[in-house]
Amino acid sequence: MTADLLDRSVETDTAPEPQKARSATARPSAREWHRSVRMRVALTDALTVYMAVFAAFWIRFGIGELGVLDDVVVRDHVAITSLVLIVVWLAALWLSDSLDLKLMGAGSQEYARVSNVTIAVFGGAAIAAYLLRWDLGRAYVAIALPLGLILVNLGRYTMRRLLVAERRVGHHLSRAIAVGYPETVEHLIEELRRAPQAGIEIVAACTTSSPVVEPHSIAQNTTPHITGVPIVGDVTAAATYAATHAIDTVVVTSSDEITPRVLKRLAWDLEPHGADLVVAPGLTDIASPRIHMRPMPGMPLMHVEAPGYSGPQQRIKRGFDIVGSALLILLFSLPLAVTALAIKLTSPGPVLFKQTRVGVAGEPFQVFKFRSMVVDAEARLQEVLGDGASIYYKPKNDPRITPIGAFIRRFSIDELPQLLNVLIGSMSLVGPRPLTPHGQDIAQREIGRRLLVKPGMTGLWQVSGRNNLSLEQSMRLDLYYVENWSMAEDFIILLRTMKAVVARDGAY
Repeated sequence: MTADLLDRSVETDTAPEPQKARSATARPSAREWHRSVRMRVALTDALTVYMAVFAAFWIRFGIGELGVLDDVVVRDHVAITSLVLIVVWLAALWLSDSLDLKLMGAGSQEYARVSNVTIAVFGGAAIAAYLLRWDLGRAYVAIALPLGLILVNLGRYTMRRLLVAERRVGHHLSRAIAVGYPETVEHLIEELRRAPQAGIEIVAACTTSSPVVEPHSIAQNTTPHITGVPIVGDVTAAATYAATHAIDTVVVTSSDEITPRVLKRLAWDLEPHGADLVVAPGLTDIASPRIHMRPMPGMPLMHVEAPGYSGPQQRIKRGFDIVGSALLILLFSLPLAVTALAIKLTSPGPVLFKQTRVGVAGEPFQVFKFRSMVVDAEARLQEVLGDGASIYYKPKNDPRITPIGAFIRRFSIDELPQLLNVLIGSMSLVGPRPLTPHGQDIAQREIGRRLLVKPGMTGLWQVSGRNNLSLEQSMRLDLYYVENWSMAEDFIILLRTMKAVVARDGAY
């Protein structure tokens, strides 16, 4: 879920649309780019595994103990152990389908698989060493295992970022057809355009009913389109079009006309041409850890777990908030004091700004921030924002901001007093964006579920562009967090917040 959640932040909601589909001859075939991507990931695995084993060897038998290796037997023993470990480790990684392209680009399965394989290799090595009475070296293993987990996953992460960057400019994409109702096909196309990490480019559509023809198609007497994608026929035309146009994937969305029999026939028709069949469920914005496939004879069932709004996870989250906020207050005590003094000396008025926000279950609370505006800022709100601003809107050039205020807002220093809110329990370190009562009234019908968890100092909205996001993007990120939150994701979001603060993207 960690990767799911992170991938749905910047890349899902703010990524530019991919370039228009190019012809099959203008790009490498799917087989060619699949081979290229797998090869560079395999080479990265080899490099990181070698680095982990070499580093463990160097740390365990470093310069201070090189004399130990003067013994030929000991030297050969360590060398053979390291060589066998590298070969077995890499073979296990590559034979476990960790190079499957379906795992790369998005989701947590890739990281989970390489981590499980690494742990299994070392566990197997320990058992084999015990049975064969081979001195593996506990210190050697204690260094190589955690270091290997870190380096191999870091290598995979680097290759994923490279793959996503290439896909955002139109490379390494699977050419796909979307099949279903025009409305669901349109939704699918828009979602995939927001998520380049998925690696699917819809180049044609087969609809189950008459589409709403776009105006330019009527004027030019051309093929009807859905959001720029041509409609090439109905469901029965999908397999034929896939065979004649180098289509890699057929994505089927929900439709009453696509019965199990029709879907089975489509799968059979696609088999000779090697195109994958993907079924997109009607349920959206649900992360993979909440979804479990339950095998049934002839009909697999998808089980969706309820979100963890209460219970042990909630208590663990509260404990993490208490400890984390207390430590951060101690860590930032000097910057807090310096900022308070600077505000007091440069601008008349209180150091702290208090404002009513809406918390969990709709309960109002007072949020604390360093005052970054003039004293009468609230009275001038309508003058600056006007009537058409969204509930998340902040103008880039707000005349109410003081010189010190501009600096502390740029680096998010003004939000540090919210650590007090976290400590007393009205906020969490990570959560949805806290809204004012007015903003909550506007958003109540659309995002009322955000009240099921405490608002946070940071969240997906902050690591995904902050004030640069549209209202729709911000609401979707808030809802996605509420539906799929876990402690693992909270920790990763906190790490990404540090990067977002340094980058200052969307902070004003």
